[in-house]
Amino acid sequence: MSDFQVKINGISVDVTRGMTVLQAATQAGVKIPTLCYHDDLVPFGSCGLCIVKQEGSAKIIRACSAPVVEGLSVITHDTELFEVRKTILELILSTHPSTCLSCIRNGECELQDLAAEFGIREQPFEVRLSDRPKDTSTASIVFEPEKCIKCGRCVQVCQDLQGVYALEFIGRGDMTVMAPAAMMKLEDSPCVRCGQCVVHCPVGAIYEKDQVADYIKAMNDPEKQIVVQIAPAIRVGLSESFGLPVGTVTTKKIYAAIRRLGAVAVHDTNFGADLTIMEEGSELLGRMSDGGLLPQLTSCCPAWIDYVQKYYPDLLEHVSSAKSPMQMVGAVQKTYWAEKMGIDPAKLFTVAIMPCTAKKHETI
Repeated sequence: MSDFQVKINGISVDVTRGMTVLQAATQAGVKIPTLCYHDDLVPFGSCGLCIVKQEGSAKIIRACSAPVVEGLSVITHDTELFEVRKTILELILSTHPSTCLSCIRNGECELQDLAAEFGIREQPFEVRLSDRPKDTSTASIVFEPEKCIKCGRCVQVCQDLQGVYALEFIGRGDMTVMAPAAMMKLEDSPCVRCGQCVVHCPVGAIYEKDQVADYIKAMNDPEKQIVVQIAPAIRVGLSESFGLPVGTVTTKKIYAAIRRLGAVAVHDTNFGADLTIMEEGSELLGRMSDGGLLPQLTSCCPAWIDYVQKYYPDLLEHVSSAKSPMQMVGAVQKTYWAEKMGIDPAKLFTVAIMPCTAKKHETI
């Protein structure tokens, strides 16, 4: 049920109170370019790409954060707006390295897509790159400040959604940077390696540590036997990377692909989850019968364990002592399974395909 109508490029659109101009435009089938905006986050208009003109006023508004009001009429595209948006992109690119071919986000970068959309082929502004070094201190996440475009998404998701506060805005104006407090390394910060900063970064400034080369090396080593486990979420998560409809189950395809990549066996982490449930259940019964500490909290998620250790250490005694499902399967692979298959555990190269960057940290 709509509350009133607004006009987007002369098109009347039914809207509800509380909607933004960007949402109204999307509803009308009009695409307004954005870079700092993300559906998960509260918009605050840091990039300025979504500017639109308000008819009957000299006012320029940011569509991502401006609420619709009765009688509003906006122009989303004209020559002036195109040039302003292009200039904004050129300014952002003047502080961004031109290393797209070697960047992990090449082909999946929002800034790269926008530069192509606006036909940017030359740089009219002086290039000024950050001299802050790459941060590889954690086992799962890499932070390249040189590539940061200061959109603020990582800070927002870290603070407002996750409640971790590992990243923050430091400095003012053009000197603002996104970094842990006191410019410390991620490993020394409150970071729990949940990976939400990676998911929300529009460029390649913060990303998952790539271990594909390690797999290829093992695949070509005749002394190594590769055994893989996959988490349940991978069955549907991986399909999206290949353009399949959201929710498509690709279990058989994944198993076949992994075997073609040299794995001698593929195991399901669901089995490890069953083992974890039995261990946690037994531990819970023991606590209840012996007057142990209750409630008992799960130990399945390494990011959760890290979060408890750093923010609620008084709850640590409530956390189960059971291994996570991934750790359970890894232990079984190198003991029971290796013995049954007659394989020397020292020759096993175990691989876990998981949906979370914290799992990489759990392996060290």
